[in-house]
Amino acid sequence: MRFIIKGPLKENVYNLMRKAGYHFQGKNEEKGELNFVRPPKGYPRFHLFVKIENEGRNLIFNLHLDQKRPIYEGAPAHAGEYDGEVVEREAKRIKQIFRK
Repeated sequence: MRFIIKGPLKENVYNLMRKAGYHFQGKNEEKGELNFVRPPKGYPRFHLFVKIENEGRNLIFNLHLDQKRPIYEGAPAHAGEYDGEVVEREAKRIKQIFRK
């Protein structure tokens, strides 16, 4: 599920994601995305990619729910849900945290 939060933000994205219970997993320099997960270990887990645009004023979120880990080592494929009630509730929760 994709959604946008427009700034300006009161804190940096790392602090806000920590408040939302997400853990930083790394940065994809090629795509310019930050990678976060919640919870930090185990499955199912929410997986979130955040792209910062407009000099930090807009955040573009790409959220999905990983149901299980990839079957084959090194393979990015997994059983992920990109929409549905659970993902929608999580997106709503994140938006509320960022608006505070």
